[in-house]
Amino acid sequence: MGMRMGVAWLLLLTIGIFELDAVYGYVRPPPRKTLFVPHAEEDADTPQQVHISQVGQNMMRISWITDNSTPAKVSYGPSPSANALSTTGNTSSYNYLIYKSGEIHEVVVGPLNPNIVYYYRLGDQPSSPTRQFKTTPSQFPIKFAVIGDLGQTDWTRSTLEHVNKSNYDMLLLPGDLSYADLYQPLWDSFGRLVEPLASQRPWMVTQGNHEVEKIPLIHGTPFTAYNARWHMPFEESGSDSNLYYSFDVVGVHIIMLGSYTDFDSSSPQYKWLQGDLENVNRAKTPWVVVLIHAPWYNSNTAHQGEFESVEMKASMEGLLYQAHVDIVFAGHVHAYERFTRVYQDKTNNCAPMYINIGDGGNREGLATKYIDPKPKISIFREASFGHGVFEVVNASHALWTWHKNDNDEAVVSDSIWFTSFSSNPSCKQ
Repeated sequence: MGMRMGVAWLLLLTIGIFELDAVYGYVRPPPRKTLFVPHAEEDADTPQQVHISQVGQNMMRISWITDNSTPAKVSYGPSPSANALSTTGNTSSYNYLIYKSGEIHEVVVGPLNPNIVYYYRLGDQPSSPTRQFKTTPSQFPIKFAVIGDLGQTDWTRSTLEHVNKSNYDMLLLPGDLSYADLYQPLWDSFGRLVEPLASQRPWMVTQGNHEVEKIPLIHGTPFTAYNARWHMPFEESGSDSNLYYSFDVVGVHIIMLGSYTDFDSSSPQYKWLQGDLENVNRAKTPWVVVLIHAPWYNSNTAHQGEFESVEMKASMEGLLYQAHVDIVFAGHVHAYERFTRVYQDKTNNCAPMYINIGDGGNREGLATKYIDPKPKISIFREASFGHGVFEVVNASHALWTWHKNDNDEAVVSDSIWFTSFSSNPSCKQ
């Protein structure tokens, strides 16, 4: 990058960080080193930043980027030849100030058989490498990896290595992906960093504050990069926004909410959530899981009293309680914390369990200070980087484990078995 462009980006980044700090009012720890993963290939037609996401029960969306204009085509099949089937999709790009993205390709493939490996090739170049992905199972058990506030640091790399060893079926990410923070090449770096995992298992994400990337008077459209790069299946769930959606996988109904878009009772998101919860069929999906970015419960000193946490909780907590949501995962706070089942700040055996897991590996460091004494509703809390595994064994039982990686080894530090509300006669459905 030339001196002039570097100065321009530094100025914009400074503006953006000031804006974020002014809005969210949190004095962050010293920054950590950010990794930058360069484009390893000189061929501008070579696919990069490949990731997949689930669409409906038996379809997958494959997304990738090329420097040049190439066909949005996927050849795939159950054998390594990957030539049994082929389909085409769409190509787009976006501009962000002085940055122009590569060609963003999206192709939806399927119908696919459950719990098997498919091989695939991208584009129409014979030299395109053969990749593979595994579809999710059609019946229990199913294993989810859960990471919040991932970023791209050395901690991120170790977290991803640990997740890769967990043999997960799907990854859930409650916001703050790349920490590009206006500097768009970091989105490209992030795509390359996660590609080894995200190209083999579906990654389902929602947005955090670091995805907003709105600069007053300079770039007024929020979520430009996020929406262009991480297209989630919102259309299939009746949502009007990529910022909130739901989907079913095996017997789990998963709802991704947007902490940084309107959520009051007159908002489209609130009305969509209300209808989505009303349509949950517990005979089909006995488990209901919600992901948000800004936590509704938090005994860390970081991010206390923020609008997105306080007001979203006031608006939507009742909906989740009435629908007997089983568990709520959140990010934002760079530490781990598990609460008991709680509603309106009190223990309630018919309320969701809340877990904050914003400790994936961001450059801002850990949030190490907690409120003392520990609230009774907080069961376990620790400021360490790590990831979670949510293993749904059957319609009634699931195991949650949190693995910290402060010593570059995944160590189970918190775990709990719990039952679904669909199997709990004391809580009426």
